[in-house]
Amino acid sequence: MDFLTTLSTIFLNGPVLAFLGGSLAAVGSGWGSAKGVGIAGEAAAGVLSEKPELFGKLLILQALPGTQGIYGLLTWFIVMVKAGFLDGTYTSLTTTQGLLFFAACLPVMIVEYTSAISQGRVAANGILMVAHKPDEQSKGIVLAAMVETYAILALLASMLMILLGIHR
Repeated sequence: MDFLTTLSTIFLNGPVLAFLGGSLAAVGSGWGSAKGVGIAGEAAAGVLSEKPELFGKLLILQALPGTQGIYGLLTWFIVMVKAGFLDGTYTSLTTTQGLLFFAACLPVMIVEYTSAISQGRVAANGILMVAHKPDEQSKGIVLAAMVETYAILALLASMLMILLGIHR
């Protein structure tokens, strides 16, 4: 058996592919959320140095990009349950089923990462708007929430593929 055959035997099997898909969904979305929350937090810290009384209004805007990380963790958990990692039945996963789990995680992996960073940028600008006009907080939240729409659609796509499309 040559080296490439050995590698493909180890890594290209159902359980590894399913586990990798779920893990990357959690990592990608968490990474994006950390970046998005950080971007918004930097803007909030600058505003709070001048106007500490706006903390409550700014905290809500900073927290918004964190939801994508939750969506990735939810996707990871559903994959772990559906693929059989929690009850020990994962060993019966075929390579095709593993690839399907991996592919079903792609929307969450990619869209949650990207949308969290974009939402962080929109939230940061909403924070700057609130710094000048504190009564405009709801407009900043609505603008940031518009980005969330695509995160929710990606979560829905992944969930439907995982829950309805992969039969064991």
